[in-house]
Amino acid sequence: MQSRTNEAVVWLEKARNANRAHSDIRAQLASAYALAGQTERAATELAEARRLSRDDRFSSLARLRAVENYEGLVPKVHALLEATYIPGLRRAGMPEE
Repeated sequence: MQSRTNEAVVWLEKARNANRAHSDIRAQLASAYALAGQTERAATELAEARRLSRDDRFSSLARLRAVENYEGLVPKVHALLEATYIPGLRRAGMPEE
């Protein structure tokens, strides 16, 4: 999504339409929508990600980080998540705790 948010939205919408029950795609789309300034759409997708998730990972950023173990990622990938995905989820309405 970094600096190509509109392109990310297009591809994530295609992914969502191909698999509507995939909570991670919904969360990624929520983040992209939020970064693109489409906050209502972001909130809707985040709510759907929460509904579809079986482990409550989208209830807060702390829970998401605990479940996903982002700290174990390659540093460059971790930095990209912290620079784009996580801020987008914040803007979509995901609380820290």
